[in-house]
This record gives sequence, C-alpha cells and structure tokens, in this order.
Amino acid sequence: MNRLIENIDNQIEFNQGKNIFLERLDFFQFAEETVKAISTIDKLNPDSIETLIDYATDKAIGEFCRINQYYSFDSKAKNDLRKIYSDLFGSFQTKTDAIENISKNHYEKLKEWIRASNPFAEKIYKNESKNVNPVVCSEYSPDLQTNVLKIDIDHLMQPVLDIGCGNQGQLVNYLKNQGIEVFGIDRFKFTSSNLITADWLEFDYGKEKWGTIVSNLGFSNHFNHHHLREDGNFIEYGKTYMNILNSLKVGGCFHYAPDLPFIEKYLDTNQFDLKKYEISEYDLKTTTIKKVR
Repeated sequence: MNRLIENIDNQIEFNQGKNIFLERLDFFQFAEETVKAISTIDKLNPDSIETLIDYATDKAIGEFCRINQYYSFDSKAKNDLRKIYSDLFGSFQTKTDAIENISKNHYEKLKEWIRASNPFAEKIYKNESKNVNPVVCSEYSPDLQTNVLKIDIDHLMQPVLDIGCGNQGQLVNYLKNQGIEVFGIDRFKFTSSNLITADWLEFDYGKEKWGTIVSNLGFSNHFNHHHLREDGNFIEYGKTYMNILNSLKVGGCFHYAPDLPFIEKYLDTNQFDLKKYEISEYDLKTTTIKKVR
C-alpha cells in the first residue's frame, strides 16, 4: 500500500508542469514504475482502492493548484475528479484495454474536467508551450503578515480565523503559540485540529462567531481576480464577503490585503467602520473593517 502511494507521488511528479491544454496529449504518460505497480492493484481490497482513489484525487488537485493558484474546485469539481480516478483504477483492475489507451483516455478526461471547472484556463494555456510556468502563491512569515494586515496581537479579539492560511499555517501556529484561540482554513489536507480543509466559498462562517478574521493575499486577491474576469465567479465571492463580515462579533475586525474598493463603497457605514493603510513597500493597500453594530 505504501509503495502504491509513493508511486502516485512519483507519477504526479513525472507529469509535473506539462500543459494539458495542448491538442495532442501523447507526452502525458504513465511512468514505467506506474505500469509495474498496476499489475498488483487487483490484489488490494476495496477499502484500500478507495483510499488510493482519494489520495490520487487530492494529489492531482494539489498539482493543479501549484500550477495556478487561481484554479478553484468546488465540491462538484472534486467529486467529478474523484470519478475520473475511480474510472482509472477500474480500468487498471479489469485490464480490458492497453495501457497506452488507458493513459490517453485518462488525460483527455482530465483536460475536459479542468476545462469545465475553470474555463479561463484554456484561454491562457492553449497556445502556450509544452511546459507551463506556475502562477504560484507564497506563504509569508507571521511578522510580515501581521505588519501588512496591521494586526495588534496584544489586542486581538478572539477567536481568530485565517482565511487561506497556507499549507503550513504559519500565522495560525504563531498566534496559537501566543495563547490565542485561532483557526485557519485552506484547500490543503491538514492533520492539526486548528487547520481546517475547506473551500472559502463553501465554508460555514456562522453568525457573530469570530472576533478577528484575517486574509493576506488570499480571499481578496482571488475576489479581485474573479471581479476582473469575464467568466469570474464574482457573485459568489460577493456573497461570501458579506457572510464573512456578518460572522464577526460586534467590535470584531476583518483584516485583508489587497483592498477591494469596488465592493467596499457599498458597505453600510452605520454597521461597518472601514480603514485603509498604504503598504508602499508592496504597492498595495490593506483594509480593516470593524463591525460596530
């Protein structure tokens, strides 16, 4: 089992960075080690196969997100991808087709899946080279984040939620070590109870639950991206933005960067107090919104 999990890692790495939107996908192949491992898959019990399908699905989503941080995958997209990998493992088990055909069908399905879930991607990559340059996101140090977001740790209203906390949850762990009740959400798989695997558009923020919510180059960065796209999911982002604000306790604050002037101008000034800070060294503005009633 462990060898098969390692093989999935190696297979993802084998095709890492290849452009799936090119017309011909014959350069997407199963590595020799994968082909060897396939011969043992029919010896596994159903629960083990389901575990491998889940693992492969998560690894594939992680690789797509590594290529472009603006890819987004809701529950439906994740379920559709899991079905693709379930079909792949089924093909391995039945062995009714040649490996070359199984490979071709699998990567064609992946292309259609990413085309359906993130339509903007094909416009970007269709005429690009065989390998694509990642549009990556970085996980910044706690000191940098608290500086950019204008957070006073000594006077933070609790509990705290970090939206888009990153794979390592650096700010969450830092605040936790300061004795602060804090949680983080992101699309990565976590083992810590303070870090929650969730899509920020689907997460239940609750009502008047959080004392402080923060997001550094996360939620608002993606909201702005969708606002500028012709096919952007800006309506859902707008709804989630208001859900975030409504989840604050009275006196609580939402700190985020970059700012979102196109929606901030519509806020009820009787309910929310807005302040902006120029962060000249990073050429952006930070917004702090306090819920006053």
